[in-house]
Amino acid sequence: MPHVARVDSSPVCSPAVAEALAAGTAVVALESTILAHGLPAPRNRAAADELEAEVRALGAVPATIAVLDGRAHVGLDARGLDRVCTEEIAKLSVRDLGVAAGLGLSGATTVAATAHLAAAVGIAVFATGGLGGVHRGARETWDVSADLAALATTPVLTVCSGVKSILDVGATLEVLETSSVPVLGYRTDRFPGFYRRDSGFAVPWRVESPDEAARVWAAHTTGSGMVLARPVPEPDELDAALHDRLLAEGLALVEERGVTGKDVTPALLEHFHAASGGASLATNVSLVRANARLAARVAVALSCSDPR
Repeated sequence: MPHVARVDSSPVCSPAVAEALAAGTAVVALESTILAHGLPAPRNRAAADELEAEVRALGAVPATIAVLDGRAHVGLDARGLDRVCTEEIAKLSVRDLGVAAGLGLSGATTVAATAHLAAAVGIAVFATGGLGGVHRGARETWDVSADLAALATTPVLTVCSGVKSILDVGATLEVLETSSVPVLGYRTDRFPGFYRRDSGFAVPWRVESPDEAARVWAAHTTGSGMVLARPVPEPDELDAALHDRLLAEGLALVEERGVTGKDVTPALLEHFHAASGGASLATNVSLVRANARLAARVAVALSCSDPR
């Protein structure tokens, strides 16, 4: 039997991230799927710089995560960000990381894969746009995002704007509850719906400050993750009538085209961006920038000897 060389699939930290982790200073993980599959070029490349700048401005180190040529990178340089934003690369969840490593492939990491790699190197705070969740019609299709399973088993605090309104929000919250994943609303009693500030569902807990969120996370010892849900800034919320029209059109479109699984969300987001005259794109960028700022503030609070 021929010898098969062992593949090193351990993530590589950038010098800045490695130095910050060694010193115990604040680090914020950022996902790359939003750049490769969520935002159109060239807006995605500008957004990559904006998100990292938001984190740095508040005293934390940004760690955008992606897989390049089979190796997971925690923290990308300018060339790495260029590749993520311009190349045709795969969309990688946790299950795909070994495949990408073994075959030397490049890919953008989802919420699940980003949280997994962040936890592997000791990063506790992660900022994204919206979580994946239970898809509409999942009773027939069993289409449930791996993000939820990752949150149940990965000790990372995920700052987001709830779940995308294209999903079954109520079922998603039920799965999070069953998985013992705490959900906190940041200065809100309502669970956000990505483009909309209120998905129609309540949050079980509310915090008023980054310090409160840091204290709750520091006291959370069950081994699961936690969701800190921050609504999109009010001036940038997508108009309700426009949102509902785009959603109905998008759902009809993916059904007509037979789009399923992990391809549904990118297809729906593309429709939102194309059919809203740029409004949904502005909302998307606004909410993820706000989440990056909040994540940086929480990470800085956690890096203090006593976050209280």
